[in-house]
Amino acid sequence: MRGKVGLVVGLGVGYVLGTRAGRERYEQIKTQWLRVWHLDPVQRQVARAQDFAKTQAAAVPNALWRGVVKVVSSASDPDVVAPAPAVPDSTAAVQSAGAKNAKKKTSGAE
Repeated sequence: MRGKVGLVVGLGVGYVLGTRAGRERYEQIKTQWLRVWHLDPVQRQVARAQDFAKTQAAAVPNALWRGVVKVVSSASDPDVVAPAPAVPDSTAAVQSAGAKNAKKKTSGAE
């Protein structure tokens, strides 16, 4: 269903941007679009999407941080995984994790 909606929106945008019908046709399309946009069922779905985005936004930094830690730890030492902080402050944590991994490697080689 999402693919169909995206296709329709894409076709509509392409038509509006690529049309040579002139300003009058553009205004007709715009007026019809605004009528549809302001329908109650459409606005209910918009509100649902906004609510969903707000609830999921809090999870994005931690998920991103876990991905960064996974990439960094797999590149340096697959057995060492740093715990993810609640909210990453900067890249200093990644650099310190890399330094710890380097120390482990050099001390284990002696």
